[in-house]
Amino acid sequence: MSVETSILALRGSKGIKFCYGPPNAEPFEAFSKVESPSCRDMLFASDGNLFSWCTNQRACATDCKEYKTLCKIDDASINSLHLSPKGTYLSTWSIYKAKENVQESCNLHIWEVTTGTCIKSFIQKKQSGWHPQWSDDEKICARNVNNEIHFFEDANFEKIAKKIFIQKVAYFSLAPGAAPYHVACFVPGMKGQPSFVRLFKYPNFDGPNAVIAQKSFFKAERTDFYWNKTGRDCIFLTSVDVDKSGMSYYGELNLYYASVKGDTAKIKLGKDGPVYSVQWNPNSTEFCVVYGFMPAKATVYNLKCEPLLDFDGAPRNEVNYSPVGDRLSLSGFGNLQGMIEVWDLKLKKKISQFKAQDSTYIQWSYDGEYILTATTAPRLRISNGFRIWHYTGSLLTEVFLDTSEELYDIKWKPVPNEMLKAKPTIFSPVSGIKSSIPEASKQVYRPPGAQGKQSSFKLHDEDSSKKEDASNAAAMTKNKKKNLARKAKKESEKLIEDNVEMPKTEPLKTVNNYSSELTGDPEKDKKIKSLLKKLNQIEKLKQDQATGKPLELNQLEKIKKAGELEAELASLQLN
Repeated sequence: MSVETSILALRGSKGIKFCYGPPNAEPFEAFSKVESPSCRDMLFASDGNLFSWCTNQRACATDCKEYKTLCKIDDASINSLHLSPKGTYLSTWSIYKAKENVQESCNLHIWEVTTGTCIKSFIQKKQSGWHPQWSDDEKICARNVNNEIHFFEDANFEKIAKKIFIQKVAYFSLAPGAAPYHVACFVPGMKGQPSFVRLFKYPNFDGPNAVIAQKSFFKAERTDFYWNKTGRDCIFLTSVDVDKSGMSYYGELNLYYASVKGDTAKIKLGKDGPVYSVQWNPNSTEFCVVYGFMPAKATVYNLKCEPLLDFDGAPRNEVNYSPVGDRLSLSGFGNLQGMIEVWDLKLKKKISQFKAQDSTYIQWSYDGEYILTATTAPRLRISNGFRIWHYTGSLLTEVFLDTSEELYDIKWKPVPNEMLKAKPTIFSPVSGIKSSIPEASKQVYRPPGAQGKQSSFKLHDEDSSKKEDASNAAAMTKNKKKNLARKAKKESEKLIEDNVEMPKTEPLKTVNNYSSELTGDPEKDKKIKSLLKKLNQIEKLKQDQATGKPLELNQLEKIKKAGELEAELASLQLN
């Protein structure tokens, strides 16, 4: 791996730093470490020539050739950053706070990186979809403003060059690639009408022929757009929170295709269930989808939405192409065990399979040789760190942070497209290191009872100094109940030996022998009924004892209280 393609940026609870990739992940001294407990965001320009970050004090941008600071923006409220494709403009967003002065209420600012000059400010209340969208050549910029898509040309934000007005437009996406530019818009359905996505060609937004492709569908509240690298083909994933059939926890998701040629289609998936991941091959001629109830399937499709390659079901939920597009990784993170498969797409052959347990993030290096996996917060707050693997499955680098430190984000430094070159695939594992994380036992669990052993511990230890509360009697196990019954019988026998007065063994009076006369006072009558109920229960216990049935300790205590209850009943009825 060359020096240019082996640099990593890390953002954590103690700041931001750069390091080299394999084999040793040594510090990259050219970049001065940012020491701050509150680094909120960081990102590279798409060609890797610019790096920007923000803390609770300011936002900064530095070039990635000489690593000199280009601009500093002293604003402690900045939460999020976005760079234009060439790194010319930096957009910053802060939480919206209404103020009397409209200009002071602006929370979205666009800055010229080389001068640090703010060229335009807007009010952007929602963080979702906050940043302006740029064409790859930065000739046009677009924003969604109150159901209108506003377009600006050549960074002139004082004049709206073009508008798309569609009632209730919720999402839009400006295609990448060279001119002519294209844009996709999504409008959710209302009052029984279907939702739809429309494709337009800039700047032709008006007239009967303005829409170059349209797809209508039901059951859609949101959509995510996935353009290929050329900006000529688009996949959109629609979703609704509630699946009325009750089959999916994820709501209902559907996948559609549209092209600037006017072609549209619903992508037929080979298994029911959610769609976990979608990604285009960098060659722009095929895409891969991971979908279906676990074990999930993965399928590679061509531009006609025809399956080219099917992968059998496995515990996976993410797909990633190498930057050149010659290899594919399928992985299962989150609540899955971190299994990663790597495939050669030209030979349609599996290269390796390995396990990166507890990982929350994965990214190919830009030379296509290495795979970065990381454990980051807040998804996981323990064992934060990263590992670098060769695509043949060998572990090359393993770095874990101190227990007092958390890792929030990690990224490879991008490289210009001209540096991306395919290399022949090797299938034999390269030499690597052994992970310091012990591998979990693969043996099937067998309880001690199945192995002829006694349990080494009890789930609930017994405290001999305390009696079981009567309220827990119903939850006792059969063995425990038998033990208590034996104790009660022994105590009963002991009381007889000590000439303690015991209830008579002949048939005793039932509750019907007590006066059930009521007083007419609702409160007293309520107490009388409660006492009669308790006395009735005691009479039944006495009869059980008379027949020789062993009683529990709490039942004997109830019998002893019969006299008190009778006296209380008589007192209430007399008064």
